[in-house]
Order: sequence, then C-alpha cells, then structure tokens
Amino acid sequence: MATPRLRNKKLSEPTISRLPVYQRIAEGWRNRGLQHIDSEQIGGLAGVTATTVRRDLAGLGSLGTRGAGYDVQVLIERIAEALGHDIGYDVVVVGMGNLGHALVNSSNFLTRGARLVGIYDSSPEMIGTYVAGQQVKSMNEPMIGATVGVITTPGSAAQDVADKFVKAGIHAILNFAPQVITVPLGCAVHYVDFSIELQILMYHLNNGTGPLGGGLLHSLGIASVTMPRSS
Repeated sequence: MATPRLRNKKLSEPTISRLPVYQRIAEGWRNRGLQHIDSEQIGGLAGVTATTVRRDLAGLGSLGTRGAGYDVQVLIERIAEALGHDIGYDVVVVGMGNLGHALVNSSNFLTRGARLVGIYDSSPEMIGTYVAGQQVKSMNEPMIGATVGVITTPGSAAQDVADKFVKAGIHAILNFAPQVITVPLGCAVHYVDFSIELQILMYHLNNGTGPLGGGLLHSLGIASVTMPRSS
C-alpha cells in the first residue's frame, strides 16, 4: 500500500469538497486534448470565483508558472495526491436493494484507488447471489475488515450496520441511509441524502440563487457553457 505524500498545509473542508470537482473538470479538459486551464475557466465550471480556485489550489503547492494557467495533467495528479487517490482502499457495502445494486454496478463507484472486498444484505433471497462479481454475504457473518464502509440500507437498519463497521475496525463510513448515526470519537461519517440535495436544489431554483447560473451543472450539460475548441 502506498505511503501518503505530505502536503504543505492542511486543507479546509470546503476546499476538500471542491477538489474532486476541479479534478473532474481537468479530466474533461484533458479528454478533449487541451493541456492548460486557468482559474477563471475552472471557476466558471465549478460555480466559484477564480480567487477561490487559486486559494484552494495554492494548498497543493506549486502547480506551474504564474499567468500561464495550470497544466491539466499536473493538476489532475496533484489533486489525486492530496485526496489520497494513490493509496489503496478496501470498501464494504451493506444493503443490496435498488440503491446498493446501482452503486456497486456504477462504473464510477470504485475509481480512485478503491477496491470492493465485500457486500452484505439481510434478505434470504439476496444472500448467496452475486452482484458486481461479489457474492452477497449475510449480515450474521463476521464483517470483513476494510478501510471504508458504505451503508445503503433503510434508515431503521443504519445504526446496527454502523455498529458492525466499528466492531470490525472500519472507521470511515459513507451513509446513504436517511438516518443520522452515532459512532465513537475517531470515526468519520459522511452523509449522502438525495432528498436533502433535492430540497437544496429546489431552494436555489425558487429563490434564484446558488449554482443554477453556473457550477458543475454546466459541465453536465444542464446549462449552456462556452468551452474552447480542441485544436
């Protein structure tokens, strides 16, 4: 397993949340044969100011000559370094309903150094079947040790799953269940709740604020955006 590389300084939570967006933008640039991108272009696509982009990326150290823009490949690699994508992570997923199925079968789920090592469910009809090349195990079996545990169960089962993760030594949890969970100090939990995200989006839509005038929605083709042509 690779050794984490040192950064010049600790990154803030808002910066960490924006770096994957910057990386996706840079990858799109690279896929179109473009070699440089500037902070104005990144900011326009990410829905933030150029100043914010420069401040965020300053935490990654030197990224090229001032005024010449960022080398796209270097930018992708340095963000990957900062986010730990050069380190291998074992992942287990609990809950093989519609969401769990969709998640583990997604081509984007296990990118960036993650490796699926176990999937679990409590349904007798599901246990023993195969999903994404993995045999579904019973929740009554001992939990495989991993770096990250993903919860895609109904909310009522989320706390029990989190407790099993902690018992198995899994201290990083991605929770898709609509339920706040309690974990010991030293464990990290990140919540992904589509209903909350939809409510936030509706607020911006109804109040004429927020990312509808820019941001990653542009890069997904939801709003028009002017991109330079490949040479």
